[in-house]
Amino acid sequence: MEKKPVLFLGHGSPMNIILENSFTESLAQLGQSIPKPKAILVVSAHWQTKGTFITVNSAPEIIYDFYGFPQELYDVSYPCPGVNMQVAEWATILKNAGVAYDQQRGLDHGAWAVLKHLYPKADVPVMQLSLDYGKAPYEHYKLAKQLAPLRQQGVLMIGSGNIVHNLREIDWNMDAKPYDWGIEFDEQVKEAILEGKHEKLITYEKMGRSALLSIPTSEHYLPMLYTLGLQTEGDEVCFSHEGFQNASMSMRCFSIGK
Repeated sequence: MEKKPVLFLGHGSPMNIILENSFTESLAQLGQSIPKPKAILVVSAHWQTKGTFITVNSAPEIIYDFYGFPQELYDVSYPCPGVNMQVAEWATILKNAGVAYDQQRGLDHGAWAVLKHLYPKADVPVMQLSLDYGKAPYEHYKLAKQLAPLRQQGVLMIGSGNIVHNLREIDWNMDAKPYDWGIEFDEQVKEAILEGKHEKLITYEKMGRSALLSIPTSEHYLPMLYTLGLQTEGDEVCFSHEGFQNASMSMRCFSIGK
């Protein structure tokens, strides 16, 4: 089976669920360019646990984990199938990576909000991987490498977060001018990705003031480290979208191995 690419998608505001803009259009185009996978595995910023878990239910519930938004967002559904039966095919890989099963958890908006644009028919089985808040950045990166064989099994792996994500400095105008420190860090990350300097990105705290302002908490940044950890020799990087929303959120998206 052909090895599937790996994606990192900046998901930004839940408003993107119902908006048509350059970001959501780029997701639609990306979905059309990737052959339909056997299944999708999403590492979202919005599921943090003690230990690492993967969803294994045949009909995952859609979680509306956002508040104070228009009713239109809560009326959207994404009735995709889960992977309750198929996960047995990957049991050895998951066990070796120390991943446990969660039969109750559904899909949070970090997963379904981007999949709605990527695969709008909701016809691909989806599972979600949690972020262990006890792991250091390098441990997340190392765990991703243990999951890399899933790419050969027809699984499309997606990290969903934001490289720059500082809600303390948010501007509620989605088109507000981004902060200089955010632009600086976003460009530094892009350069490091292209140069394969993963160690620099794992130890991002050493990258200076712009990094600390861009990543006041790590949960939106860590999904990108999973994407990088899944990169194998010969995989090229392609940036499918660049830009900012709400001044303090980078919407950068890229694929590896496509």
